[in-house]
Amino acid sequence: MMKIFLVGFMGSGKTTIGKCLANELDYDFIDTDRFIEMKHGLTVAEIFARHGEEYFRCLEHQMLIDLQQCERAVIATGGGMPCYYDNMSSMLAAGKVVYLKTPPQILAQRLILSKNERPLIKGKTEKELIHYISEKLSERETDYNRANITVLTENLSINEILRAF
Repeated sequence: MMKIFLVGFMGSGKTTIGKCLANELDYDFIDTDRFIEMKHGLTVAEIFARHGEEYFRCLEHQMLIDLQQCERAVIATGGGMPCYYDNMSSMLAAGKVVYLKTPPQILAQRLILSKNERPLIKGKTEKELIHYISEKLSERETDYNRANITVLTENLSINEILRAF
């Protein structure tokens, strides 16, 4: 019985892979962004707009503490969650952490369609988006690389990614 945390940049497939993995293992599935939205009655974008990123990162940290009682769960984390308040150490202590590593160009292709729903990339052109993703990935990679398992998702189907676990 354990928790499996999926980490990686926004658009890396954490929610999609997480739902499939949870279904395969007969585990609960928790998407941290959706959980926070339901608990607070606001979208992530609204939380960012009203209270700022720092407040949102505090909510993520608190949620991680709240999840300690959870067992048999696949948890799709927000892209920045492992990088604040030593959350990565907490996740590593609580279960298995899997990094879904995806190249910036593929992330940009996926995110360009939903960028207006995502506060950190809203209004960016495709070129600006690739630059932003590359910069943020280089900042976050140290935390992401602490995961127990890294799966290079490029050119892999969902089933191939699931087999990497």
